[in-house]
Amino acid sequence: MSYTVFALKWRPKNFDEIIGQNHIVSTLKNAIQKNRIANAYLFSGPRGVGKTSTARILAKALNCINGSTPNPCQKCPSCMEITQGRSLDVIEIDGASNRGIDEIRVLRENVKFAPTAGKYKMYIIDEVHMLTNEAFNALLKTLEEPPEFVKFIFATTQPNKVIPTILSRCQRFDFKRIPTLEITAQLERIVASEKIDIDKEVLFAVAKSSDGSLRDAESVLDQLVSFSQQKISLTDVISVLGLVEQDALFEITEKIINKDPKATLMILNRIIDEGKDAAVFLNNLIEHFRNLMIAKVTAGDFKLIDLPEELCVRLLKQSEAFTLEEIFSAFNIFSNTQEMSKRLESLRIPLEINLVRLAHGKEEGSSPGKKSNAVAKENGPPPKKIEVPEHPKKAEQQDKEEDSATSKLISLEEIKAAWLNIIERLGKVKMSAATYLSEGQLIKVHGNALTVSFPKNYSLHKESLEKKENKDLIERILAELFKVNMRVNFLLSQELSSKENRNDPFIRSALETFGGRIINEE
Repeated sequence: MSYTVFALKWRPKNFDEIIGQNHIVSTLKNAIQKNRIANAYLFSGPRGVGKTSTARILAKALNCINGSTPNPCQKCPSCMEITQGRSLDVIEIDGASNRGIDEIRVLRENVKFAPTAGKYKMYIIDEVHMLTNEAFNALLKTLEEPPEFVKFIFATTQPNKVIPTILSRCQRFDFKRIPTLEITAQLERIVASEKIDIDKEVLFAVAKSSDGSLRDAESVLDQLVSFSQQKISLTDVISVLGLVEQDALFEITEKIINKDPKATLMILNRIIDEGKDAAVFLNNLIEHFRNLMIAKVTAGDFKLIDLPEELCVRLLKQSEAFTLEEIFSAFNIFSNTQEMSKRLESLRIPLEINLVRLAHGKEEGSSPGKKSNAVAKENGPPPKKIEVPEHPKKAEQQDKEEDSATSKLISLEEIKAAWLNIIERLGKVKMSAATYLSEGQLIKVHGNALTVSFPKNYSLHKESLEKKENKDLIERILAELFKVNMRVNFLLSQELSSKENRNDPFIRSALETFGGRIINEE
């Protein structure tokens, strides 16, 4: 007997077996019970979430020998033929290979013929968005006023490409990605029935890799069963799929918290040496910090985190080492990594630079995960502040000094030369503000007012730095360095040009550190 893959063998046969689409199942059941069946339906959503399976079940529900019922018998000739894909009353059409006007004209000619056995003649058109505009227009009249025994079900992964005149004639159902935990539960049912020896953490890893597609998860499980001759372990699934373990994400985050840049680089190097894709790792790391944010904000309510409870507990514990502002700062650094990779045509180098940037700090408290007050207790006094003299100076002397500070002009070139020093000093006091400021571009100095510009999509940077405590801190550092009172202003501009990017102090520093050069400025 030929082998049947899991995706087909475990395809749902009735509404109750459909996973993760309860909102659609309940609506269709009610419509059948109330005899309110539409002429046409549009099932939209990602691949592998049950669109075509639901269409077939609806066809069985309407054509079962017991009459229209939300619970088809599965035993009558009509139900069995539809399940096996050989019913003459249920016509499945691939929209990608039958997309022209000629094919639709044939369909229009055939809809006039009554069903051979069941009550309804069902047309299921998969990937309907692939039809040409001419084909759509040829279908319109039939779709609006079909024979009473004809029903249409359109399935698509790209509903935005279906013309509005078609959409307006359909009842639309949006299928959603299936939660990881629901996919994991279904995989557990499969392996229990198939008597497969496999760790539960493997099933979770498979479900996570499927990106909400149950069919993809079942296909991967099939592959793993073929790959391993004995018990399937997490090592097997990581080897087959090139996944990054959750433990690695926790581990590298812990090194960032402990400010250990060397260990951080070693973990990254190990991950890449194991054949993992750097882009996949970066996306997983961004998701990990997103989960840290959710855990911190919800304080243990894990409904928004699609992970097993034991991992959620670990997330909550690790999130305690960060402030929300530090997590936001990490997000910006990861975003900067992606932008740098486009300019340098490499992801590994920007990833290394920015992971070191997150984990590095000359003093405790200069990176996410460490708070300045705790640092002060462990490593001496906090950074010095400008002290107010105990004995006020005479009014005349003070006026002279103020006049001198006001009259002294600082050039833009002087500030550019000291920019990295300014960022470093700021980082010792408040790392998040230093991170935001390092993304800015020095524009001009007018009088003693410095203007720093950010790309228009960096409004978070501008808003954060405009807070009084951050702005005062920057102006105080400028006063310390240049012995002159300066104001700093922030503005949003269009995306920086290639020439400006080349002069960006952080990129310039990275190029000098690694002996690199910009080879593509697009």
